[in-house]
Amino acid sequence: MDDLKKHEVSQWLIKSIHDVRSARRLFSDEPPLRDTAVYHCQQAMEKALKAFLTLNETVFPKTHLLTILLEQCIEVDHDFEELRDAAEILTPYATAFRYPGDYLEPSDTEAQEAIELADLALNFVMQRMPHEISTFVS
Repeated sequence: MDDLKKHEVSQWLIKSIHDVRSARRLFSDEPPLRDTAVYHCQQAMEKALKAFLTLNETVFPKTHLLTILLEQCIEVDHDFEELRDAAEILTPYATAFRYPGDYLEPSDTEAQEAIELADLALNFVMQRMPHEISTFVS
C-alpha cells in the first residue's frame, strides 16, 4: 500500500477513534452531555466506514447517511451486513439533537447504546484493516 493511501485511511480511523473517545467523555460529564455524545457516535461510525471504503478505493458520496455508506461497504464485504442495525440507529444522531426544539434529549440508555454501537462499528472496521494500518492507529 502506498504511503498516501495509508495516511488517508489512518486519518479517517484516528478521527473515528477521537469521536468515540469524545462521546465517552461527554457522556461521563456531570451532567452528561448526551445530545453531543450521540452525535459523535454517528460521526465515529461514519468515519470508520469511510476508512474502509477509502482502503478499498471505493468512491463515496458526501453524506451523513450511514445506511448509504454501509451499502457500499457490503458490496465489498458482505459481513458488513452485521452493522445494519447500528447504522439505522446511529444515522439520525447526525442531526436529530443538533438544534433546540427538534427532539427530546436522548436518554442515558440511548446514549450508552450509541457509544456501544459506535465502538462495535469501529472495532469491526479495525479488524478488516491491514496490519500496517491497525498498528499505526492503535
